[in-house]
Amino acid sequence: MTIAVSPHGLPALVLNADYRPLSYYPLSLWSWQDAIKAVFLDRVHILAEYDHQVSSPSFSMRLPSVVCLKSYVQPSRHPAFTRFNVFLRDRFECQYCGSPDDLTFDHVIPRCCGGQTTWENVVAACSPCNLRKGGKLPRQAGMFPHQKPFHPTVQDLHNNGRLFPPNHLHESWMDYLYWDVELQP
Repeated sequence: MTIAVSPHGLPALVLNADYRPLSYYPLSLWSWQDAIKAVFLDRVHILAEYDHQVSSPSFSMRLPSVVCLKSYVQPSRHPAFTRFNVFLRDRFECQYCGSPDDLTFDHVIPRCCGGQTTWENVVAACSPCNLRKGGKLPRQAGMFPHQKPFHPTVQDLHNNGRLFPPNHLHESWMDYLYWDVELQP
């Protein structure tokens, strides 16, 4: 799974004041219009530019390809419990058969048996597996998740998000995206 990014739209990669992307999945991108607005409002530093320009009768500037916020935005310490984040935690795979298709989510302990809708009881599941398991406990259905459901950290989701890069990564972004990867000698 990838996020569709149009290289023709000339989006700007947005970095926090510590030079890390605000998010990896979806990758923190702004439209060129929003990037220019932030430049004029003096909210960002321009770190890299495209070759394209925008002009008015009295002004011309190259479009920013990488911007860095001047003020640090404190990242959330606890990710929101959303369907998307459950899928991201589970790497967009059914936790019963590994299929990436037709994903929904499943209560490992069904709600009819007292299971709750929490990080520790919900997993990504394809529709066929979800229907086959139905309202049964894992032992009754003979279906056990590949990974025990857990409450992920923001770092867990960032790490998983790096596995699903957008379809387009501009070369000017590369120095800022995977800077914590070990360097080759």
